[in-house]
Amino acid sequence: MVDTKRQKQKQLTRKHLIEIAIKQFGETGITMTRTTDIAKAANVAHGTIFVHFPKQEDLLIAVIEEFGDRIVKRLQELIDSNRSLFEVLEAHIAGLAEFEPFYTRLIIERRLLPANVRDTYIMIQSAISIHIAETAEKEIKQGVIREFPIHLLFNTWIGLIHYYLTNGDLFCCSDSILKKHGHELLRHFIKLISIEQKYKEAD
Repeated sequence: MVDTKRQKQKQLTRKHLIEIAIKQFGETGITMTRTTDIAKAANVAHGTIFVHFPKQEDLLIAVIEEFGDRIVKRLQELIDSNRSLFEVLEAHIAGLAEFEPFYTRLIIERRLLPANVRDTYIMIQSAISIHIAETAEKEIKQGVIREFPIHLLFNTWIGLIHYYLTNGDLFCCSDSILKKHGHELLRHFIKLISIEQKYKEAD
């Protein structure tokens, strides 16, 4: 019973550290954030971080995995319930918006990060692309959207999102870029790839 309580507390502490790290990475930048900053913000001893994450990059990998798990899970739920590409992309934007400051830092600083961290990012993006591709392929066969190489369709979508995020100062002051412009970007993208007016959601 004692061991169970300790294990539960350990899991809660780990989750707390991940949530604080998401916030700190987003505010300060991934490469500029120190483990001492995270410990202070989490109100724990500095050594507590290393009990759960032996290296700072282990913590960063855990943060990226948490980000990916939440988005991929939501996309899978929509695919399982046979939702449209519009709805899947809408969920993708909502998931990114939840992590927007961190995700923006990640895509800007990615090339500066250790190789295993970059690999984790790539795996998450691959999982997201697979889920989006599954729905896109279905709607291509249905004649709802134009026939595109799937990798170009995904890269065009993600490129549009990344352009707005990395140039946020051009489009927005202090508000969330995706909350302010996400639906506009989604409607624009759907109109680009849809056949005639078959996508009522984009009207």
